[in-house]
Amino acid sequence: MTASHDARIPAALSRAGLSRRRFLRGVGYGGVALTGGSLLAACGTDPAKPRPEEQVAPDRSQQEKVVNFSNWPLYIDVAGKNEGKRPTLDAFTKQTGIEVNYTEDVNDNDEFFGKVRPQLQAGQPTGRDLFVVTDWMAARMIRLGFVQQLDKANMPNAGNLRAALESPPFDPDRSFTMPWQSGFAGLAYNAKVTGEVSSVEELLTRPDLKGKVTMLTEMRDTMGLTLLDMGKDPSDFTADDYAAAIDRVQKAVDSGQIRTFTGNEYAQDLAKGNIGACVAWSGDVIQLQFEDKNIKFVTPDAGVMLWSDNMMVPNKAAHKANAETLMNYYYDPAVAAELAAWVNYICPVDGAQEEMQEIDPELADNPLIFPDQATLDATHVFKDLSAEEERNYTQAFQRVIGA
Repeated sequence: MTASHDARIPAALSRAGLSRRRFLRGVGYGGVALTGGSLLAACGTDPAKPRPEEQVAPDRSQQEKVVNFSNWPLYIDVAGKNEGKRPTLDAFTKQTGIEVNYTEDVNDNDEFFGKVRPQLQAGQPTGRDLFVVTDWMAARMIRLGFVQQLDKANMPNAGNLRAALESPPFDPDRSFTMPWQSGFAGLAYNAKVTGEVSSVEELLTRPDLKGKVTMLTEMRDTMGLTLLDMGKDPSDFTADDYAAAIDRVQKAVDSGQIRTFTGNEYAQDLAKGNIGACVAWSGDVIQLQFEDKNIKFVTPDAGVMLWSDNMMVPNKAAHKANAETLMNYYYDPAVAAELAAWVNYICPVDGAQEEMQEIDPELADNPLIFPDQATLDATHVFKDLSAEEERNYTQAFQRVIGA
């Protein structure tokens, strides 16, 4: 399948808008008490898995040319200021005859889980054929038996998945998930305020940065980077390792080294020079760099955290084959490049970088959208947590950040 080049929108038009994850961090994770509280409530006790007969509905894809797709806000290409017109989705419908009911109703992983959990637990349809959630929530959905195994026969383009994303701990064969977009959690600094900052150790101890450091309220990113800096593997660590990492961050809080823990609002403070360095998300830094080249993203020698937001088909989806056809479409390199030109996160599709040269050569050369293999080799994914681990680790982290 090849996308038409004629309908592509110049990437520069997207730069003035908010990225999806920037919106998420400002609205969702900015309210850490809300997010954390719902997390603890949701993960206290895992419900029983649905019985096999409760998982699959008759697939009406042939009779009903439609797919119901739930995604995050501001996470797809739009036609200029007309946010209701989405060129890649329109092209998909033109090519396949499948209408897409696209809903931006995944504002927070836990909030969305709360929406769909009652139906999925009861073996009832959610009204959705496809949705997008972050790695750790995808892991929970798989653990609970809430999602269906993908039929790769309907997805020949799945072979274009970048090798670095092929085998996450929670879905080693990508039987249930395909990445929508990915990104890094690493370090950022403002060169007008400070010199290069290359490690979490510097964030936590450098005297010239005292009171000018922020870390993220996202536990897996902040603690994953801290574990890496201690020589520990975030995908395989012990409770003692985590406790030591918590103690290390707590010490920096107590000393005043860390100014605060944030959602994505760190971006404004970094741009204004109110902070010198921070734990940051790659997509936010790309957006800042369009306006100020003094904002730098750093991949620490110890490595960075890699996350993905993943497409999944829930149990009782009525149009599973249509959903798989849509996933296959977005793994066409030309379509993937068009999407990446708008959202500015790591494109998970091999071949899209070459296609991006025709859209925006600057973005095609951006290592935060198309990282080289050496960078990808230094990435790590936080391990899949049991319900008990998730509760205990989150509670310990919330005590540190004052949530």
